[in-house]
Amino acid sequence: MANTALQALIFDVDGTLADTESVHLAAFNHAFSEMGMDWVWDVPLYTELLNISGGKERLRHYWNRVNPDIKAISAQALEDRIGRIHELKTAAYEQSVNSGAVSLRPGVLKLMNEALAAGLQLAIATTTSPVNIAALLRHAIGDDWRLNFTAIGDASTAPIKKPHPQVYLQMIDALQLPASQCLAFEDSNNGLRAATAAGLATIVTPNSFTAHHDFSGALKVVPDLSQVNLQQLQQWHASQTR
Repeated sequence: MANTALQALIFDVDGTLADTESVHLAAFNHAFSEMGMDWVWDVPLYTELLNISGGKERLRHYWNRVNPDIKAISAQALEDRIGRIHELKTAAYEQSVNSGAVSLRPGVLKLMNEALAAGLQLAIATTTSPVNIAALLRHAIGDDWRLNFTAIGDASTAPIKKPHPQVYLQMIDALQLPASQCLAFEDSNNGLRAATAAGLATIVTPNSFTAHHDFSGALKVVPDLSQVNLQQLQQWHASQTR
């Protein structure tokens, strides 16, 4: 009989490890102001735009919505402009994180440490950029944060964004484990769809931006990880592999 014991935890970042979306929103609006643009995204609009995975993809989607006559600017000029907005946004986000504007969600670090102590592997599967991951985890864990993770998949390694399973498939491969020995952690419908498409049982911890999403197919949906320990995860995981 194949071994299906839990061997690894794979975490999404934005909204899952930390409530980052309000800080991302403020950073986008800062970038628009820096560029002299009249765009201002409010919470309802940004909540809708989060259905599009990836910051540049979100910008491109919104540009096409408000500027349907795309011929007014060349494709390369548009990509350059989106790239510049995203650079400014990323810098603003990193500055906010470094100033302490974001902390890990309840229970996240405790569960990670418990898993590491028990010999499990940790991985990250996100659509965000490497600099965003580093800013968050360096501030939350310390300069050696990378040592906690066997593998990291992000926007630079997985260009096809969630709900496509590319980043999760990459992490399963990097961990050298079958999907049946891993658990994914997500906060959104797109993330859940990506993880389950890769064959991963998934724990969902919604936040204020994703509470309205459909989480059908999740192994468990819990408010956060503050009341979750490794033994519970192992029991939940075993219950769906019997």
